[in-house]
Amino acid sequence: MTIRDRIFEKLEEMNMSQKDFSDKTGIPQTTVSDWRKKRTNPTAEKIMVICKVLDVTPEWLLSGVEPQGDRGNPRSWYAISADTDSGKLITAFNSMDKGLQQRLLGYVEAITAAKEKE
Repeated sequence: MTIRDRIFEKLEEMNMSQKDFSDKTGIPQTTVSDWRKKRTNPTAEKIMVICKVLDVTPEWLLSGVEPQGDRGNPRSWYAISADTDSGKLITAFNSMDKGLQQRLLGYVEAITAAKEKE
């Protein structure tokens, strides 16, 4: 997904018209229309005002990912140090045979489901 895709997705989510967006950002309607029609992205100097009006971070607008992972693309991978509790769990899990891994995953799912009921 591109910057312009995220802009138009967010406009739709907010039920904001291109005209309203143009009025709030000071970006000419023709420019906003060009982003859609010509499939171009806004210039760098417009990023901050766009973020303010759409109430998004520059990181999300540029990449689709929030630092906390609560908007945009879900994280598909993690970097975890092997000497942390999470790293130790992963190391232990990877050393198990498939049967034991499946049992452990079932246990984790049961704990998660029980916690959600609390």
